[in-house]
Amino acid sequence: MKLLASVLLLTAATLVAAAPEEFSTSAGALRLTPIQHASLMIQAGGKVLYVDPASGRYDGLPRADYILITDIHGDHMDPALVGKLSQPSTVILAPKAVAGKVWGCTVISNGETKTVGIFKVEAIPMYNLKPAADGQIYHEKGRGNGYILTYGGKRFYFSGDTEGIPEMKALRHIDVAFVCMNLPYTMTPEAAAEAVRAFHPAIVYPYHYSGSDTNVFAKALAGTGIEVRLRDWYAK
Repeated sequence: MKLLASVLLLTAATLVAAAPEEFSTSAGALRLTPIQHASLMIQAGGKVLYVDPASGRYDGLPRADYILITDIHGDHMDPALVGKLSQPSTVILAPKAVAGKVWGCTVISNGETKTVGIFKVEAIPMYNLKPAADGQIYHEKGRGNGYILTYGGKRFYFSGDTEGIPEMKALRHIDVAFVCMNLPYTMTPEAAAEAVRAFHPAIVYPYHYSGSDTNVFAKALAGTGIEVRLRDWYAK
């Protein structure tokens, strides 16, 4: 299981506090609130959706209408917290490996698409291309999901834990992307930038970057026309 005690190598001068941000869509505003690491909340159309509610503080936040879980590791899956955020009508989408550990999940697998209320959800592969330097493969192909969430014609991509796999590079028409980078679990900022150049979202946020220098990622995308937004996902 991944450890969250990594030393954070952040350049504070370039990071903006992770405050809620709004995106215009044909169905109205979508409000996205970073929580911590890979955890975030989306509010749109009077509904609340959480992605990987596991890290950070949730006091005072609303209960969920929908929850997306990417994988079984503790920084993405917290069954007790999912239970606290859920209500009887909450829809939880997750891969099969998660469904055996979190009560009430609807299984969604790589390549599948499901509509939950006002959102369309596509499950995208996420995995390691090769063993890490310590010889481990932390994310096996087919076990976890990244997600594309569509609302009001806007497509939001959440990579989950992955390297720059062919399936990521083949993505198209992504408006906003959240892309991971941290060793030994996923990839370097340089590798993440290479993958992002391939699918060319309009806006990209580094997230799940504990131990990585996000400035390296931003500099690698300079001049591409991709807007890089650096936010501090680890503020105390």
